[in-house]
Amino acid sequence: MKRIMVKVLKQGLLSTIQDSGRLGCGHLGVPESGAMDAASALMANTILGNNANAAVIEMTLIGMHLKFLAETVICISGADMSACLNGISIQLNKRIKIESSDLLTFGPAIMGCRTYLAVLGGFKTDKILSSRSFYHSITSNSVLKKGDVIKFTPSTSHFLDDYAKLKPNNFEASELAVYQGPEFDMLEQEQQERLFNQNFSISKFNNRMAYQLNETLENSLSPIITSAVLPGTVQLTPNGNLIILMRDAQTTGGYPRILQLSESAINLLSQKKVKDAVQFSSLD
Repeated sequence: MKRIMVKVLKQGLLSTIQDSGRLGCGHLGVPESGAMDAASALMANTILGNNANAAVIEMTLIGMHLKFLAETVICISGADMSACLNGISIQLNKRIKIESSDLLTFGPAIMGCRTYLAVLGGFKTDKILSSRSFYHSITSNSVLKKGDVIKFTPSTSHFLDDYAKLKPNNFEASELAVYQGPEFDMLEQEQQERLFNQNFSISKFNNRMAYQLNETLENSLSPIITSAVLPGTVQLTPNGNLIILMRDAQTTGGYPRILQLSESAINLLSQKKVKDAVQFSSLD
């Protein structure tokens, strides 16, 4: 039987399989996971005519080298990692025909932080709790490694006729649209105003679980009873650090929840690198 798969020749910095995530498992203490920039992953799947939940490869900061062992069609969205097919540069947000033995390579991210590779029909890794998203204590693999082979199945997906109308995110944007969190009103007025008037920057402590900001906010609030948190929840720690939970975040926390990022803000933040500037913009 003809092998329908792609082989990892170079793993990149942090490459994983992601889909829409494990929704509805919070009561089990299971993080949602899923594509950090869900909008870019959806764009790639939409252009291919895939199901919105089809699994994609998410690459972070430095991309992979892949060898295809079967014909298919791909689409790349998100950050620009200088994708090349057999040494020839290819565009983002376009359908690209792949032949057996083709070599697809990526380099460091030029604009943005995370790139998404979708294949016609989606990648077919094990599905656990209704999701293929990698997570270290749920799936057997937490990252893709050199030598891994990833299966995919040819699909009869219907291509989107006019995908040129789809608009990718502006990764240069810096405003994060937010709602007031449950403990926002516990802040003094001066603290509330500072949240929306000050520029913040991304610290080196950022990953799929959370982004921490370099600038602090004086905190005189009392700890809260451990309560539910979500991707996009902004927590204020006792020493004044602002921590923004992301897709692999825990499901409960005991720090005051002062803001909640909108879905579009989570997508935008996921494309930010160390030292990038952001500002909170209130939706309330």
